Amino acid sequence: MHSAETSAPRPRRFFAAGPLTGRIRVPGDKSISHRSIMLGALAVGRTRVTGLLEGEDVMATAAAMRAMGATIDRLETGASGPEWVIDGVGVGGLLQPKQALDMGNSGTSTRLLMGLVASHAITATFIGDASLSKRPMGRVIDPLSQMGADFTAAPSGHGGGRLPLTLRGISPAVPISYRLPVASAQVKSAVLLAGLNTPGITTVIEPVPTRDHSERMLRGFGAELTVEVAPDGTRTIHLVGEAELRPQTIEVPGDPSSAAFFVVAALLVPGSDLVVENVGLNPTRAALFDVLRAMGGQIEELDRRDVGGEPVADLRVRHSALTGIAVDPAVVPSMVDEFPVLFVAAALASGRTVTTGLEELRVKESDRIAVMRAALEQAGATVTETEDGLIIEGTGGDPLRGTNNAPVATHLDHRIAMSMAVAGLASKGGVEIDDTRPIATSFPAFEVLLAQAGGTT
Repeated sequence: MHSAETSAPRPRRFFAAGPLTGRIRVPGDKSISHRSIMLGALAVGRTRVTGLLEGEDVMATAAAMRAMGATIDRLETGASGPEWVIDGVGVGGLLQPKQALDMGNSGTSTRLLMGLVASHAITATFIGDASLSKRPMGRVIDPLSQMGADFTAAPSGHGGGRLPLTLRGISPAVPISYRLPVASAQVKSAVLLAGLNTPGITTVIEPVPTRDHSERMLRGFGAELTVEVAPDGTRTIHLVGEAELRPQTIEVPGDPSSAAFFVVAALLVPGSDLVVENVGLNPTRAALFDVLRAMGGQIEELDRRDVGGEPVADLRVRHSALTGIAVDPAVVPSMVDEFPVLFVAAALASGRTVTTGLEELRVKESDRIAVMRAALEQAGATVTETEDGLIIEGTGGDPLRGTNNAPVATHLDHRIAMSMAVAGLASKGGVEIDDTRPIATSFPAFEVLLAQAGGTT
């Protein structure tokens, strides 16, 4: 958020400007972008990746894999955007980096790369920015130490398992069976990535399921990986090391969290008929689309396909009359970031929408329950805040009144800003948000794509 905190606020009014039509493509999924670079760098041969999310976090991963011997080039290929070409070193082939690996602000890069280094006989020092250096790494240090890796605080370090840290990997590492003490896709992934170069079977036991991008992509690259699901939902994942990964051609699926704003906008704006191409529909991420269908939203999957082990489709979305529902709290983990924009859809539905089990929203970039209640009320919606959610009485499809004089406070939260921009498209007078800078942090192309689809002028 650094840029948004230092420059002057950029307010903007979003208002109805006709239907959303045509075809758009949202940026690639960040989780899959990180993993495609890491696994491409560990395959023997040339992996090609299109649709990569070229944010700072993913670039930190690419720089680290280059420092450990992979050749990674960005080629301008024309209409479909750049192609990233990765010539891998093979599992076991990582080289000693000559200087510290700078992770910037990326917790994902740090934790996953620690897993990769742990089972190679190399030493790497991980450094990061001030924010990342406050985040605890103990949750990956514990299992990776059990596998034989050695962690020491760098001389300038903060201690307490925080960056900067020096990691001495070991080969051969010891295969372990590790039960996750907290639900964390990053810890699970770190252990599995360490297992790639560890002889024998590495096992991760996951009492609460988390995002499964690593399992899907490891299989896609040819690793021998099995998942058993117990009757109580516990997942046991076995990975056979020392794996040989085969290079892949990957089209990174569009991020479902980014697609969500355009899907809701097209449902709400009369006359809309929009195709959002290449959207990732991993069930651990895409529950919003099921909830919107349950409310009556016309969301059609075209050309459903499998890319790198991930389900993908083009979504055709048409303006629909929505009806309020009680949202099952069981779907919360697979759409936690999409609730702000769901609240906007609910505000224009017929009848009442009830959401519960959303305590986690209070500790996101802002308290998203309180902030969305205030913002929607200001735009003319009828909203009741509860301890763990919102109850919204919809307008039955009538446009929201819009905000009059005072702009909506977004609290530097990108998802609040984009959700209220969508609300503006479904209002009479438009919705002014106090600052569009946070949007640039997470989704720089948002306003451009909105204009391209016809949603703004």
